[in-house]
Amino acid sequence: MQRHPPSRRGFLGLVGAALACPVLPAPALARRTAPDILSGVAFGTTWRIVAPPDAQLERLRPGLEDLFRSIDADLSPWRSDSAARRFNASAAGGIASPEMIHVTKAALRLAAVSDGAFDPTVGPLVARWGFGPIEGGYQPDWRGVTVDAGRIVKARSDLTLDLCGIAKGRALDRAIELARGFGLDNLLLDLGGELGALGRHPLGRAWQVAVEHPLQGYAPAVVLHLPSGMAVATSGLGAQSYSLGTRLWGHIINPASRSPVNGRLRAVTVLARDAMTADGWATALFAAGDDAGPALARDRDIAALFLFDDGSALRHVETGAIAEALT
Repeated sequence: MQRHPPSRRGFLGLVGAALACPVLPAPALARRTAPDILSGVAFGTTWRIVAPPDAQLERLRPGLEDLFRSIDADLSPWRSDSAARRFNASAAGGIASPEMIHVTKAALRLAAVSDGAFDPTVGPLVARWGFGPIEGGYQPDWRGVTVDAGRIVKARSDLTLDLCGIAKGRALDRAIELARGFGLDNLLLDLGGELGALGRHPLGRAWQVAVEHPLQGYAPAVVLHLPSGMAVATSGLGAQSYSLGTRLWGHIINPASRSPVNGRLRAVTVLARDAMTADGWATALFAAGDDAGPALARDRDIAALFLFDDGSALRHVETGAIAEALT
């Protein structure tokens, strides 16, 4: 979503807090395969598509840029003219666009199945801790937001929606749908570190995704095979955090404590059949914290990789089918 320069989170969005990136061929192989690459900027971050030679990716640019602008205009809490901003400023909600309704329904479903670990109403708490633009009450309550007959309604006037924890995944899914409409069936699309795959790499192997080490200066933590039709997303402290005293403070709020997640957990990577699901669950599992996060992933059979900073080493915890994707 578009972010405003005065905000700490807005600035950090430009440098990126994503923790995953595509693994490209070695230079010699890259010269031989010469993949087609298309890139741009959206939501305060970058996007890139890698495809086999002669994919003619440039023909996708107008449609992708229109798509990203449309989603930003609907869902960005940073834009003063967005549909989400109008909802947040309203006393009771009201008529919403089909896109905002679709994403809000998905956010509320995830809130329910994650026992509230994902809560799209925590925006004011995110802002309270220095990472977001949403003003309002500090009492989040996702149950106070309902969708009915083309309307999104709030039970209290101070309830707000922050859909950033799921909207970028939705944008990635729609971008992949757009590429399919052009007849493309082999590509990797990276939107700010969230990735979706179709088909196979130009070398004939599965696409590979490096999950960066959550601490700066280290080699990637792991490499994942990303099967066709799958997506991967990572939530973590990354750049959107600051140290104060002995504690690292990040932008992901634990709805139960109403404060930033505290503990040894540094990043959660989720593999799913669509990017919106991967995006939302990565946020939810990180928000749940050190113990409840892995327990929730096991209970819901989520393919997730948890990275913990144990001081002297990085500890991995795997759940669901994530082990099958690890190299």
